[in-house]
Amino acid sequence: MKTVSGEWSTVNGTRLAAVILALAAPMNALLCQTPPGFPAAWKDVAGYFHEGLAQEGVIGGTLWFLRGDSVLAREYHGAADAATGRKVDANTIFHWASITKTFTGIAIMQLRDRGRLSLDDPIVKYVPELMAVSNPHGPMEAITIRQLMSHSAGFRNPTWPWGGSQPWHPYEPTAWSQLVAMMPYTQILFPPGSRYSYSNPGIIFLGRVIEKLSGDDFEVYIDKNIFRPLAMSKSYFDLTPYHLLADRSNNYEVKEGRPEANGLDFDTGITTSNGGLNAPLTDMARYFAFLLGRGPGARGPLEVLKRSSLEEMWRPVLPTSGEASGDSIGLSFFIDHAGDARLIGHTGSQRGFRAFFYLHPETGTAVVAAFNTAAADERPGNHPDIAALREGIVARLVKSVLPLFR
Repeated sequence: MKTVSGEWSTVNGTRLAAVILALAAPMNALLCQTPPGFPAAWKDVAGYFHEGLAQEGVIGGTLWFLRGDSVLAREYHGAADAATGRKVDANTIFHWASITKTFTGIAIMQLRDRGRLSLDDPIVKYVPELMAVSNPHGPMEAITIRQLMSHSAGFRNPTWPWGGSQPWHPYEPTAWSQLVAMMPYTQILFPPGSRYSYSNPGIIFLGRVIEKLSGDDFEVYIDKNIFRPLAMSKSYFDLTPYHLLADRSNNYEVKEGRPEANGLDFDTGITTSNGGLNAPLTDMARYFAFLLGRGPGARGPLEVLKRSSLEEMWRPVLPTSGEASGDSIGLSFFIDHAGDARLIGHTGSQRGFRAFFYLHPETGTAVVAAFNTAAADERPGNHPDIAALREGIVARLVKSVLPLFR
């Protein structure tokens, strides 16, 4: 047989058997995790994915299916950058937008488990600037961290309370002082805790709590407490480090039927805790393995978050009344019931990037997808219709793939 150096050598029978077994072990483990019928079922999902992206005019995208810490299937479609023809591959770095919120939620739970806060603490205990907000439904002291995590605190949806498309308009607020300046002009829209209403500013306030209690910038805290333990070495926030630029995906918005490139990078400013994450699928697979209870950070020497705390985040708090991500909200995660399957997930949407993931805890599996093209105006009838693609992918998984793993 051949050694690593490429030279021929003789190996006794015992050593040869050991080498063969060692080489076969990963393949045997993979075969054990892939039930009969999976190749055909996945072929149907993959076909829908590729045909759908082609028909909808998506420049590039990827779709992965995982079980624990093993990637059982992966699909790549089109280009990460249309101008250069660079293809989407395993190293392509996508923007994950609001999926960042799940990292923020995990950070809050870490601090809770370390005794630094209670989920029922008033948010003004850590963000006193919020006392300037108008609350016709009661005192600001009644609004809790738990309510912010479940999008039930009563804050508006968008970060900016107005629109605008002038080139000099900042894409997102760049400084905390800008949010503080808006607080006297912000109103609590309904009795806190009474119903669900998605709020981006609410998550930014949680990011502020993390900074106050840890003494680190939000990005530094996440790097120290989540990225490093999970070996997510190519994950970062906002502007791309120079050594990763070759893998960064561009993003495109379709206007009047034509895709327009937005450029490789944009700065989410003070809203980083709300939607600033960038990462390749290789790193995100490590994150989902952790969520599923496998790999470093889950059952390794350094635990990122207790299993019981993760499961607490996945318990329904309020119905969402048709929210695209799920039929109910937990703590920073959505819960969706498709047939008899309970899925845990989140979607992401910013600039031309769209992404989603769903975990199926019962079988220890997960699906994740990322796209670099979206309609500039996502009203019904406009294309690409990423929501319809997501629904079609998930429907096929629930019907044909997940039952194979039960």
